Amino acid sequence: MSLERLRVAGLPSIATLGRWLREGSLGSVELTRHCLDLVAAHDTRIHAFTALTTARALAEAAAADADFREGRDRGPLQGIPYAVKDLIDVRGEATTCHSRLRLAHRAADDAVVVRRMTEAGAVLLGKLATHEFALGGPAFDLPFPPARNPWNLAHAPGSSSSGAGAAVAAGFVRLAIGTDTAGSVRLPAAWSGAVGLKPTYDRVSREGIFPLAWSLDHCGPITASVDDARLALQAMAPRRAPCTGHDAARPITIGVPRSQFAASPELQPDVAAALERCIAALRALGLSVVDVELPPYAQFYACNWVVMLSEAFSVHRADLAQRFDDYSVTSTRRFALGATLDAGEYLDAQRLRRSLSDAVESAFGQCDLLLNPTVLRTAPRLDSFGDSFLRSQAVQASLYSVTGHPAISVPVGLDHAGLPIGLQLAAGFHREATLLRGATLLESASGWQAGAARCARPAPAAIAATLAG
Repeated sequence: MSLERLRVAGLPSIATLGRWLREGSLGSVELTRHCLDLVAAHDTRIHAFTALTTARALAEAAAADADFREGRDRGPLQGIPYAVKDLIDVRGEATTCHSRLRLAHRAADDAVVVRRMTEAGAVLLGKLATHEFALGGPAFDLPFPPARNPWNLAHAPGSSSSGAGAAVAAGFVRLAIGTDTAGSVRLPAAWSGAVGLKPTYDRVSREGIFPLAWSLDHCGPITASVDDARLALQAMAPRRAPCTGHDAARPITIGVPRSQFAASPELQPDVAAALERCIAALRALGLSVVDVELPPYAQFYACNWVVMLSEAFSVHRADLAQRFDDYSVTSTRRFALGATLDAGEYLDAQRLRRSLSDAVESAFGQCDLLLNPTVLRTAPRLDSFGDSFLRSQAVQASLYSVTGHPAISVPVGLDHAGLPIGLQLAAGFHREATLLRGATLLESASGWQAGAARCARPAPAAIAATLAG
């Protein structure tokens, strides 16, 4: 009965799937085969996956079923399929980083985050599309095609964790793991109608993940709901100190840094309207919403790019000298910018970064959470998402990549063209509990989950209709 529900309505929440698995109305092997079948049937047009780990998935699913039968429960992710961005090592599989330079690579061991998911009993379905080395951008001169947005296949699903956003939006999985250096967990979430959580810097281990920029890189989940993200974080960072936060009974104050985006010509009217609608709904729930001041967004943007490009060039210096022609044209243009930066500029950016981080932390003296658009525009067409878009400063997510504060993107509605809109919340360092509490309230206030049957695109019926169109 539960499997038939999946075929008709798509994947329910991780909590609901877990209940079905524990009561025996659904087996993990059945669920895993269902997800693999969806990928086989529909991913030829979406291109979310670069590789499936079918044998491993079925073995892990069988082990989860056996554990359930014998009364062993590893936690809420036991038996739940997930997938990882192809920067993340999976034992015996290629970590291609979406590049021809890494096609022959085979990982000797699982990344720490994959090991933690295995310990939690989760089922690894496969590797997900990215941009070349998470920097290049969508390109057609690479071994794999760029992922497409299931809401509209002509549009981009996001930045470098594009496959993760597309896989969740398509209903292939409820949970995918990506990386975030300038917004690459939260931007795909915003454009794909998913939830993207970037934890506090270094909360989730990056061991076994190919670096883009080591001092900015984060690892986090993209999921179909805030509660799914909460369960994912529990598994991904189980040995860290528990999330700290305010007592659940205490009212939350939300600060809005309007001066960073309100006058921007990049701000799409639909996004601005969604923000104001959600602010009104949050106030109706009893939350206090106040304006706060932060430094100009241009400072965060410039700081992020100087640090990221400098560190990325350092990672790739030898390969650029020896195998320049094996990179995509888009990648080489960006790495070339990194080559023009000197040590003084890098150190100036790091000094600015400390000042910006202090300014954001100071803002949390006035409020518990900060709220702003994740990106000022909804998903562009794939053929127009390139350097010109990234230079536009429309992506507001890099603010918290620079500072390292935890942040989450939550879908709140659709624009006039039927493309998702995402808003972003951020909290003080290590206050993921407060962040997730606020995100749950935002999710509820937006009406997104309540209207999911109306507006979302669960697999398989809605995907088939999209592809047919």
